[in-house]
Amino acid sequence: MSAVASARQILTRLHEVMAGRTHAQHKLDRVVEIIADALSSEVCSIYLLREGMLELFATRGLNPEAVHVTRMGIGEGLTGTIAQNIETLNLAEAKAHPDFLYRPETGEEKFHSFAGVPIVYRERAVGVLCVQHMEPRKYEEVEIEALQTTAMVLSELIAHKELVDDEADLGFGEPSTEMEVFDGLTLVKGLAAGAAVFHQPRIEIDQVMAEDVEAERQRVYRAFDKMRDQIDAMGKEPEFGKGGEHVEVLETYKMFAYDEGWSRRINEAIDSGLTAEAAIERVQQRTRMRMREIDDPLLADRMHDLEDLSNRLLRIVSGQLGTAASQGLRRDTILIARNLGPAELLEYDRRRLKGVVLEEGSLTAHVVIVARAMGIPVLGRVPGFRSRVSEGDEILVDADKGTVTLRPTQTMLDAFETRFARNREKQAAYAELRDVEPFTRDGTRVMVMINAGLRDDVSALQLTGADGIGLFRTEFQFLVSSTLPQRERQMRLYRDVLDAADGKQVIFRTVDIGGDKAVPYLDNNTAERDENPAMGWRALRLSLEREGLLKAQARALLEAAAGRQLSVMFPMVSEPWEFDAAKAIFEEQADFLRQRRRHMPESIEYGCMLEVPSLAEVLDLLLPKVSFISVGTNDLTQFLFAADRANPKLAERYDWLSPSILRFMDRIAKNMVGSKVRLAVCGEMGGRRLEALALMGLGFTRFSITPAAVGPIKELVRKVYLPDLSAQMQRWLLNPPADMRAELSQWAADNDIDLD
Repeated sequence: MSAVASARQILTRLHEVMAGRTHAQHKLDRVVEIIADALSSEVCSIYLLREGMLELFATRGLNPEAVHVTRMGIGEGLTGTIAQNIETLNLAEAKAHPDFLYRPETGEEKFHSFAGVPIVYRERAVGVLCVQHMEPRKYEEVEIEALQTTAMVLSELIAHKELVDDEADLGFGEPSTEMEVFDGLTLVKGLAAGAAVFHQPRIEIDQVMAEDVEAERQRVYRAFDKMRDQIDAMGKEPEFGKGGEHVEVLETYKMFAYDEGWSRRINEAIDSGLTAEAAIERVQQRTRMRMREIDDPLLADRMHDLEDLSNRLLRIVSGQLGTAASQGLRRDTILIARNLGPAELLEYDRRRLKGVVLEEGSLTAHVVIVARAMGIPVLGRVPGFRSRVSEGDEILVDADKGTVTLRPTQTMLDAFETRFARNREKQAAYAELRDVEPFTRDGTRVMVMINAGLRDDVSALQLTGADGIGLFRTEFQFLVSSTLPQRERQMRLYRDVLDAADGKQVIFRTVDIGGDKAVPYLDNNTAERDENPAMGWRALRLSLEREGLLKAQARALLEAAAGRQLSVMFPMVSEPWEFDAAKAIFEEQADFLRQRRRHMPESIEYGCMLEVPSLAEVLDLLLPKVSFISVGTNDLTQFLFAADRANPKLAERYDWLSPSILRFMDRIAKNMVGSKVRLAVCGEMGGRRLEALALMGLGFTRFSITPAAVGPIKELVRKVYLPDLSAQMQRWLLNPPADMRAELSQWAADNDIDLD
């Protein structure tokens, strides 16, 4: 049985049933018989949402007396899980699933296999279509596709009141107008308030069954042509993404736009009797199902790209073109989306875009890296959120606490505004420190630099008065590209950054890709097998293996810095020989340019990140080779504690102020006493006031942090008397208190240091 044949058979028979003038319950009873026969399944059941509960409306194979008796809540049992997550389940042994729930009145104890798909209406699960079988087996993909097709038809028939007598009774009315609070995963911290705007307009498929298959096929062909033209045209726009390097992300979309396999699957769905819109949606459902099964970040990101392109094709074929970015934001906005790509985010007006809420999203997604650089709070993994929101609804995003409030009360709005007002007052005070050099009370000069990764980030140097860029993440250009960025393109970016820095130091970190920052153009089979990609084949390890990549970057940096100082930092150095190998590649390229009488940098200095604990054990061997060392506290912490920072259960478990971290950092600082090598911190730890206080007490006086943290750290520095703080830190390290965070906070309060 082919997917086309089974789906066409079901659609034909369903059409015959719907043409009759029988009662709605009789039609439902006939539907489950048709599906069970077509899939040779011993059970077929339809559950519909009534008064907030999933109620068994029709079945063949279960106890008929359970109809309109068996009910379960959203999220309850396998059926409730399908409705809650709007996902497909396909199980060889239903009882083995943790959400399995046995209902004795149904008589389903003799059945083993189970498959179910959601019945979706206006992006809400309003029912579930299930099949079961005595034999333990997984249903084939063609059978799942047939179920998905049927569920789409059922959704249309329900919407047209052909399967139920009272739509209101099933709770398909307007979304709630009451306040609702949702929990999510903090992807980028911060507070935001604004009106809900959907990244893409909702597409409601009003007609599922095609009247003329060939006409639907032609509609899809025309839509593909238009989509390809749009992508080609976007690639020619010099201002796309507000940064030339981001135009490269379109190459990924172009790859999928011309993929024959994707268009063939849509054509097969049309052959089964679906309209163009329904065919695209069915193939998209298959993509979403596969996305949930993918653990590999590279493949997951590519499937997200295909999801984005499917949405574009659906908008074209339905005549609903454009995203909210193309239409322009008219007021402070909270952007709502299932997922978002980095190039799409960059299309929005930063003055109006205040926050983002995603139904999916992950800590390692490329869009999160870009959003953090842009200073936009992002909350992810808020399933079903789009179905609860109406365009223009007021939304409060508290990404510090991991919550989003929909339609807040006036009291909540007032409280939120009070928090914003306090923040604005602080920002005004920090702005006054822009031209003030940060000295401690005892006269120690603390260097406060910024982390950057986008060309536009360099403007923060002037806005904050930072001393320079202590970490320029060159991988951003690689992450938004579907092909390896050419040397000339890299050189233009680096030269623009140095020009914008206007003489202030810029430390370029060589590319840190691979592992949890997978890119589509590197065939890295090793990365696919990494249990923890962050500890795998990435950064300098990958660059040394693929020498051509590092050579091209070295040439680009050397040529970009002609006539100026070039500062290069290597990431993920585990042993000194890795630093030696990377430096040798740069020196080789420098000799190559000198022989050709190219204009060279005035001076070149090399340093490395200390983020792998093993490097701290060989500092005596490393220090004679480097000009500077920057401690990357983010990776260092996860390596010390064996705690994956991408795992939300572990992300907040281990404290930066634990004795383990502080003693490790103290040992690094002491081992460098007497050396001319500059020591800095470029991780998130240095941008937090309490943690920065501890680091200063350990002897760290160079920080590279987010632009938003520059003012708060400058203000903190001017209140500190280092001799007292250093002495107290050494006492605590010798005999750690039970709660270092509480002790340090109390010490700060006793010394009139405000940490809020």
